[in-house]
Amino acid sequence: MRVIHTILLCCALGWSGIASANLADSVYEYRLDNGLKIIVKVDRRAPVAVSQIWYRVGASYETTGNTGLSHMLEHMMFKGTEKHGPGEFSRLMSENGASENAFTGVDYTSYFQQLESSRLALSFELEADRMRNLNLLQEEFDKEQQVVLEERRNRTDDDPMSAFSERFRATAYVNSPYRNPIIGWQTDIEQLTLADLTQWYQQWYAPNNATLVVVGDVDPEQVYELAKHYFGVLKPSPVTVLKPRPEVPQLGTKRLQVKLPAKLPVLKMGYKVPSLATAKPEDRWETYALEILAEVLDGDDSARLSKHLIRGEELAVSAGAGYDITARLTTLFSFSGIPAEGHTVAELEHAFYTEIEQLKATPVTPEELTRIKNQLRANEVYESDSMFYQGMRIGMMETIGLEWELLDAYLDNISAVTPEQIQAVAQKYLRDEYLTVGVLEPLPLPQTASVNPADHMVTE
Repeated sequence: MRVIHTILLCCALGWSGIASANLADSVYEYRLDNGLKIIVKVDRRAPVAVSQIWYRVGASYETTGNTGLSHMLEHMMFKGTEKHGPGEFSRLMSENGASENAFTGVDYTSYFQQLESSRLALSFELEADRMRNLNLLQEEFDKEQQVVLEERRNRTDDDPMSAFSERFRATAYVNSPYRNPIIGWQTDIEQLTLADLTQWYQQWYAPNNATLVVVGDVDPEQVYELAKHYFGVLKPSPVTVLKPRPEVPQLGTKRLQVKLPAKLPVLKMGYKVPSLATAKPEDRWETYALEILAEVLDGDDSARLSKHLIRGEELAVSAGAGYDITARLTTLFSFSGIPAEGHTVAELEHAFYTEIEQLKATPVTPEELTRIKNQLRANEVYESDSMFYQGMRIGMMETIGLEWELLDAYLDNISAVTPEQIQAVAQKYLRDEYLTVGVLEPLPLPQTASVNPADHMVTE
């Protein structure tokens, strides 16, 4: 399946930030008359290029009763056009030695290819064709609808950790679209129609709602001319301006209990916090402080949760924390864990609160902060080594409504964070009135099942 959920993707990257190095020296920006934005980053280490087309639409753009539309459309984007039949996109890419895929996130949908630099025209031709000329057929829709329903059964309904996480988000948020799963609720998927999908495609898939990102051994002007040739002929469409959907203020701690067949209990906690996109410019320092706070708790084996709760007290077999600085809307600063044998979820929850109160009461030491900042710098070097992830950072920033130039300031902003600022955001946001607590209470497993929540542990 082509969906890569944002949380899983970031965990796979080991991505704790949006760092990048000296982008301004190698990034070129263009815009076509039809509104398509083009961003080219030159990287000449190998004769290859990564091409990514980002659409500003994802699960958080969907409304009640229509969840799963963005993900379903991503599936249908490989079903062909009048010019290129079903499966031909992938076949042509394979014949030209290219790898290709796509993913749907909460805030965007992206399609990408990695190929030899001289084959970039093929990528542009095929992407431009399906941007406006997708052949949406009832027969293909009916088949893909069943594929998505089966995907949901396998990845969510039959997976206790995924099912628990889905219900946790639906409890944590009241009116934010982040309460809905990317794949969609089952009843919504079942009731989606080809007309729904066609309207969604026509509403959002247009050059003036997309960003083309190219990273690799390319000449920026040649990329621009190629893009103008293939994408420039496409007509723009009126793009819907979303009404603001800010999360309503929370008035106290919310608690959720989910009972599912599983081997071990699981605890999740989430505090409402701002993201880089939602913070006021003068308050953006808070998001960088929250970023470091997550590293203090769960950056590596030397971080506090691992050091204190897993190795120290041996209270948990798993304990983590996470924060998504690149969310488009208000997000969660989250904790999750599995108690060790002989310990309870209540003990683990208390241990999390103890760590939080320590952060509120005492600033992190200069030595600890220096270690974390050095770790983030090291992550930057590792992550910037991949052309794909370089493009990911640029495309993600642009699609959530921020300029890619903020990437260049990331390490400077991280370096400027003080122990007092970390303490301040802990005191301001890790409070009961912003908190949701969820517990997965295990029921006996069927005799044929061997599912272990620890195998699916994802830090949000």
